[in-house]
Amino acid sequence: MIESVDLVVAALAAGAAAGVTDTASTAVKDAYQGLKSLTRRALRRGGVEQEPTDPDELKAALTAADAGADVELVAAARRVLELADPGSAAKYRVDVHDNQGVQIGDGNTMTLNLGGE
Repeated sequence: MIESVDLVVAALAAGAAAGVTDTASTAVKDAYQGLKSLTRRALRRGGVEQEPTDPDELKAALTAADAGADVELVAAARRVLELADPGSAAKYRVDVHDNQGVQIGDGNTMTLNLGGE
């Protein structure tokens, strides 16, 4: 569930950025606070008492805590992205059922050799 963890980290960053502006709505601020609470709960479940400030460390801690499988946390992250940055939310909605050679993320490189003998 790495993709879900990436979504949570992106939503935390978007919520934090939106929350410091005077124009952020109450809905954004409330959704962000809810996401922060759910993130702390997931981290505690994984044995982490203090949320890492470095995005890579946060991603590693959330992955270790299996936070990507937390449906409530992922839904809260999607909600923050929808409110804080409406254009980015669609970026993380990917359906890869019954596909080959799928790669999700930004700036990736990949070589495929499909179907040959």
